[in-house]
Amino acid sequence: MRNLQTSYRSWRRQLSAGHRAVQEGHRVQEAQAQTIRIFESGIIPGIFQTPDYARGVLTDVSNRLGTPRDIDEGVRARMKRQETIYEPGHHFHALIWEAALHVARCAPEAMAVQLHRLSGFIGLDTVTLGVIPLGARTPFSPKHGFWIIDEQLVVADTWSAELSLDSAEDVALCRRTWELMHESAIFDHQAHRLIDRARARFSDLT
Repeated sequence: MRNLQTSYRSWRRQLSAGHRAVQEGHRVQEAQAQTIRIFESGIIPGIFQTPDYARGVLTDVSNRLGTPRDIDEGVRARMKRQETIYEPGHHFHALIWEAALHVARCAPEAMAVQLHRLSGFIGLDTVTLGVIPLGARTPFSPKHGFWIIDEQLVVADTWSAELSLDSAEDVALCRRTWELMHESAIFDHQAHRLIDRARARFSDLT
């Protein structure tokens, strides 16, 4: 039971003191890591979010869970996480399912800005960003997002909790799943094209 409690942390309990503390914890974890592999199926990864997008996400979470609404402090802490992207010695290998580009978590004009910002990460020395097209044949179901930290820890979100998995078996399985996703993803100018298509759709709504 002690092991279960350390690996299963409910969002309501984590957010009982607000968003800032959670975001600062993620910042420390990311700053200490050298390699992070990311997969997200329905959201732009937090480390790539703009302030307006992050504000929409954190507001939605507080409303759903009934937790403290320190939204502005949470957004500032989330933006602080992005400093790690520009520091040598780190690399973020991110895969995003195309559907996540079309899920509106803020106003259309803010979504267009977010997608433009996401495109800007393509080509950075510390970032490899791929998009898995909706029509791609995949040997997996994009059930939920997960992050692999330095090949030692997997962090995955559910509706109610954050799971931290550190067994060699779990890490190996998630790494294998991530590799299969990588094979289905597109990169560089092809990824740009899918992101720009989604951005144009939101721009048309403004």
